[in-house]
Amino acid sequence: MKKKMYINGEWVDGEKYSELLSPYNQKKIAEIPIASEAQVNKAIQAAFKHKKTIRNIPAHIRADILLKVSTLLEEKSEEAARILVAENAKPIRAARVEVDRTIQTYRFAAEQAKQLYGETIPMDAAKGAEAKFGFTIREPLGVIAAITPFNFPFNLAAHKLGPAIAAGNTIVLKPASQTPLSAIFIAELFEEAGLPKGVLNVITGSGSLIGDLLVKDSRINMITFTGSLEVGKRIIKLAGLKKVTLELGSNAPVIIDKVKDLDRAVTKCVTGAFAYSGQVCISVQRIYVHTEIYNEFLEKFKHESEKLIVGDPSDDNTDISALINPKELERANEWISEAATNGGTIYSGGSMTSNYLLKPTILINAPENCSLVKEEAFAPIVVVKPFDSIDSAIEEANISQYGLQAGIFTDSMQTALKAVKEIESGGVHVNDVPTFRVDHMPYGGIKNSGTGKEGIKYSTEEMTEIKFVSFTE
Repeated sequence: MKKKMYINGEWVDGEKYSELLSPYNQKKIAEIPIASEAQVNKAIQAAFKHKKTIRNIPAHIRADILLKVSTLLEEKSEEAARILVAENAKPIRAARVEVDRTIQTYRFAAEQAKQLYGETIPMDAAKGAEAKFGFTIREPLGVIAAITPFNFPFNLAAHKLGPAIAAGNTIVLKPASQTPLSAIFIAELFEEAGLPKGVLNVITGSGSLIGDLLVKDSRINMITFTGSLEVGKRIIKLAGLKKVTLELGSNAPVIIDKVKDLDRAVTKCVTGAFAYSGQVCISVQRIYVHTEIYNEFLEKFKHESEKLIVGDPSDDNTDISALINPKELERANEWISEAATNGGTIYSGGSMTSNYLLKPTILINAPENCSLVKEEAFAPIVVVKPFDSIDSAIEEANISQYGLQAGIFTDSMQTALKAVKEIESGGVHVNDVPTFRVDHMPYGGIKNSGTGKEGIKYSTEEMTEIKFVSFTE
């Protein structure tokens, strides 16, 4: 089935096409258009031309459009979930959860469209300004270029499209090469919901070509990107004075202090580490466990992880399916071998099923300089290590170059507050895993995990400019 791009309110063919294959069985799903440089330019020009169109639409109408999209998605939720199963091998139960979250995300955006407040400024606080009245208003930036990843193609696109439209911006969306079907599907819903032509443009194809053209183009006012650290660095280098928000990599740590309810911590960590094969930016990758409960935790963690069913993503019983492509599977196996060769021990998993799916893998005694401790695994692999004091646990949690989210399980309020204060991360979850996220909370990292905040309210504000106005009596 040949798909089309959405440019200036029209569905257009590509000059060339590429085959989209299922990550699970490598069968052909569709033929995806490869945007030419001229088509990318046309999409940018359409967004640039229609800046005033969306800017001048009243907030309540923008809210109604976003609400209509959420309603349409709800009506077609099973179809959307099946798209995820096909294009990124997300197990169907997890796919349904993502679609449900996406519905909610667009509803948050609809509410936020009517909440863009300015503030009054007490001008008489400064000498010489006693006769002035000042206030601020928020205005849309203009054209937003949104570049989205493969792992949550519906919901992470919603975190960019929803706020952009709520704030009155136009968008050029470039989805990940492996997950274009979800972007095309959501464009169809926006069209049906009555979004004016040219406000949303969806282009597919080569990430290196399209990404560079978007980042360099002077008609683009902001780049919002979720993806790898390497690409994020390139965007910063090329973007010039454009506004940029980046949600990059992570290597999320969890600290497990002496807790009474160890079973709850185990269950949370199994889900946090292995949901969607660990292909989550805030997936649990490092677990530091107090020595007094270390062996008990390991035994229970292994027992629970081995209950997970690895298989066909379309099966309702499946917990874990394929990594996004064979190269990622090869890399994950190389990192496991690297850790094992340098003193680490494969405590559980570490092997593949008959159809080349990686089983949930637990490593212990992994050296600090191995890739699994230093880099982002994006695979169902977790490293577990004991600690003697909370100070040493926090120190080890902070060794990573990343700082997106972290978690700590503790029965001590003092320990919890200490961790909140000292862990270097954009978010700290007490008595939960870093994999926790709801779509209206502020979300973004420090260090090499990126810059800027997502979460509908925060993204919408990022996509506006504050204008100051003063009146003189």
